[in-house]
Amino acid sequence: MNRLDRRGLLKGATATAGLALAAPWIARPGFSQGSGTVNIFAWAGYLNDEILGAFQQATGITPNYTPYGTNDELLNQLRANNGAGFDLIWPTVDRVPNYVEFGLVQPLDESKIEVAKVLPSAWENSTNLGAVVDGQRYQVPTDWGTEAVAFDRDQMPLEYGSASYGDIWGESAAGKATVRAHSALVGLGLWLEAEGKLPRPLRDAFASPEAQTQVFDVILAEAVARKGNIIQFWNNENEAQGAFRLNGAAIGQTWDSTAAALAKEGLPIGFIAPKEGALAWMEGLSIPAGAENLDNAYAFINWFLTPEAGAMYTNATAINSTAVGSADLLSDEAKAFFAAAYPGDALDKLWWWPIQESWYVTKRNEYQDRFLSA
Repeated sequence: MNRLDRRGLLKGATATAGLALAAPWIARPGFSQGSGTVNIFAWAGYLNDEILGAFQQATGITPNYTPYGTNDELLNQLRANNGAGFDLIWPTVDRVPNYVEFGLVQPLDESKIEVAKVLPSAWENSTNLGAVVDGQRYQVPTDWGTEAVAFDRDQMPLEYGSASYGDIWGESAAGKATVRAHSALVGLGLWLEAEGKLPRPLRDAFASPEAQTQVFDVILAEAVARKGNIIQFWNNENEAQGAFRLNGAAIGQTWDSTAAALAKEGLPIGFIAPKEGALAWMEGLSIPAGAENLDNAYAFINWFLTPEAGAMYTNATAINSTAVGSADLLSDEAKAFFAAAYPGDALDKLWWWPIQESWYVTKRNEYQDRFLSA
C-alpha cells in the first residue's frame, strides 16, 4: 500500500495536475452547463446543501441526494432494486466486489473520467483494495478516512504512542465505551494480535473461512468477557454521535467524522490513531447497473474531484479527499483535526481494510450477532 498522506502527497501533487485552485465554480473550464438530474445514494452527512448547491451552480444539473447509514443498507437496497433507482452510489472500496458479484454496478468508462484529478497513490492503491475486479474498474476513489479511538478529553485523556484499542476494553472504560459490533471485533483483534494472543495474523481471517473461524473465535470470547464496558452499540453516524452527546460514552471506536462533528459542537472530544494502527478505509463513486443518467453521473464524479469540491467536502466532514490540490484549500480547523489525529508515524501504521468477500461478510455478521446477543 503506497502511503496516503494529506500533508504530503495531496499537497505535492498539485503542481503536476495543472489545476487552478481559486477559480470560481461556474467559470472552471471543462464544466459546460448541462441539464436534468443525477440521483445519488450516499452516506448520511456526506453531501450538505453547500456541496449540492455548488455542483448545481457549476454544471446546471440538479442533484437528488438520498442518505444511507451502512454498507449493508446500501447493498440490500440495491439488491432489492436490481441495481436500479440511482445513478451513483458511494460504497467503501473493500466492498465493491460484493456489488460486482451480484451484477449491481457497471464497469466505468475511464475515458470519461478525469483521472489526473485523483491522487496517483489513491488511484493505484484502489486497484488492489477492491475497485478493480477482473481487470475492469468499478469505482473512482474519492475519499479516505479511519475508524480509531474517540475519547472525552476530560474523563479519559489519551496521548499518541500509548493510546490503544485496549483502552476501550480496559477496566477504566467500564460502562463508558461505544463501538460498532463488527468492526469493534477487528479493533479488539488488533490489540490481541499486538499482545500475542491470536493464533494467527488477523489478516488471515480475510483470506479463508477456516482462518476466520480460528481468529474470530478467540476475539469473540474476549469481547463477550469485556462486554460490560459497552454503554451503547452504534450502527451509523447519528448513533455514534448520540453515544457521546446523550448516553454517557467517554471513549469509543468511531469514525473520524464522528469525533470531528462532536468537537465542532464544543464537546471535549478528541480522536487519535491507536498504536496498533487506525482502521483505514477508502471510498468512492460507482455507477449502478440500472443508472439512467450516465452523462450526469460522470459529470458529478469529475466535479467532485476538483480541489474546491474536495476541500469543501473535507471541511464539512473531516474525511480526506483524494482530489489533487484540495489540501491547499482546507480550513485551519480541518488541518488541526488531521494533525491531532495522526501525529508522528500514525500514517505509516494505518491498517487498511482488506477486501471483504461475501463469505467473510456473512460469517462476520454471525460473529457480530453472537456478540450482541451474548
